[in-house]
Amino acid sequence: MNRRELMLLLCGAMTAARALRAQQKAMPVIGYLSPASPRPAAPYLAAFHQGLSETGYVEGQNVAIEYRGAQGRYDRLPALAAELVGRKVDVIAASGGTASALAAKAATSAIPIVFTSVGDPVGQGLVASLSRPGANVTGMSLVTRELNAKRLELLSDMVPQAGLVAPRKPEQSNH
Repeated sequence: MNRRELMLLLCGAMTAARALRAQQKAMPVIGYLSPASPRPAAPYLAAFHQGLSETGYVEGQNVAIEYRGAQGRYDRLPALAAELVGRKVDVIAASGGTASALAAKAATSAIPIVFTSVGDPVGQGLVASLSRPGANVTGMSLVTRELNAKRLELLSDMVPQAGLVAPRKPEQSNH
């Protein structure tokens, strides 16, 4: 899943949540939960803003963002997730791995949660399966057992074809 697909997923969850709420806000609100402090998270926030803008959302114009960063203190994530739930955000973007996603999931079963960079979301209990996440949690995983098996299968298929992809240099003769 690339950044554009993730942003579309996030925006879709945000739109669905907004439509379901009886009391509409002036603009949707994204809760951004991260274990990092703002400075180390800056490149991720920049990519997050770019992805939002590619799908038509600009902070302050048609979407608001509530930021919560744990300053590297993972034990603070549950309280920060509870703050976002208390603020009645429309969707929670759980950035920075499994800890923030688990904290968000523990804080709410109603607000949609979109996570990034979770190694094994099924094994961690975040989703029921990769094809059907279920409940209110979805996201992207770069490393999973299912994907690793597929990667090994593709690698096995490619090894015999390696010569076609990167042919050997002709041997130099000393004539």
